[in-house]
Amino acid sequence: MLQRYDGNRTVSVLAFDGMSPFELGCVVEVFGLPRPELDVPWYDLVVCAEHGGPLRAVGGFTVQATHGLDTFAETRTVIVPGVPDVRAEVSPALVGALRRAHERGARIVSICSGAFALAAAGLLDGRPATTHWRYAELLQERFPQVRVDPGVLYVDNGDVLTSAGSAAGIDLLIHLVRRDHGPGVANTVARRLVVPPHREGGQAQFVEAAVAPVKDDDAVARAMAWALANLSQPITVATLARVAGMSQRGFVRHFNRRTGTSPLRWVITQRIAASLPLLESSTVPVEKVGAAVGFESPVTFRHHFSRSMRTSPSAYRKAFGR
Repeated sequence: MLQRYDGNRTVSVLAFDGMSPFELGCVVEVFGLPRPELDVPWYDLVVCAEHGGPLRAVGGFTVQATHGLDTFAETRTVIVPGVPDVRAEVSPALVGALRRAHERGARIVSICSGAFALAAAGLLDGRPATTHWRYAELLQERFPQVRVDPGVLYVDNGDVLTSAGSAAGIDLLIHLVRRDHGPGVANTVARRLVVPPHREGGQAQFVEAAVAPVKDDDAVARAMAWALANLSQPITVATLARVAGMSQRGFVRHFNRRTGTSPLRWVITQRIAASLPLLESSTVPVEKVGAAVGFESPVTFRHHFSRSMRTSPSAYRKAFGR
């Protein structure tokens, strides 16, 4: 169930020697940048490290963290943006900090190879988790008790969350904002970052063998743009293929390669996304909201909405409506 954020706003992120600055920068951008225009209590971010002194970052510069692992374990949300070496043992000090944080009810988050630290702490035992597709096999090999899913952008287990490769961390961080403050705020933050508030599909679309030629991407993109402009109308695979100038079979194959999902599944997701502002900011009956975004019946709208959002349209409006 979706819920608003009630707890402590503190967020900690781990810096370490040899880190990539991108993942750390994403966390700082989302949680550390003041956002008074949103008119909601924003986060208090602290950057922590296991060891004092300047930490070398990829690119030839250093970072100085002002807090240690004690502070790292005390915040409401704890983020591990990676590990120095996916084949090396995670330090006992970091394992202990993660376990202490989890025991006191913190929300534990990893980006990319950070999943190896969470797995070493036993926080992923018996749970689904993900990491960068290049590391998925190794994560499963090193920690067989983890249910590794290499095909998704992120996994939310409630108290423990993992994301795939670097940029998928942004998807997960925006998802956290959505959990805490609702989709309106999350969408605004995504616009500030110039990224989509939600990406359909998984990281399978980014595996090297699945990269599609540019000319196919253009045809698929043309069909996607047409669909977004005509969501309230009946949309079939045949229609999308015609807009793309491709056969139905070829269109489905290239669409799946491009997005990691089927054309009709993608259309359903876009219709649900289009329904959210109507549920949040209007008093239009739920039945008419579904019709306005192209669902053929209220039953179909409720079914797909509940399947995607894990709540009903009415409950969503009650939680996030103005």
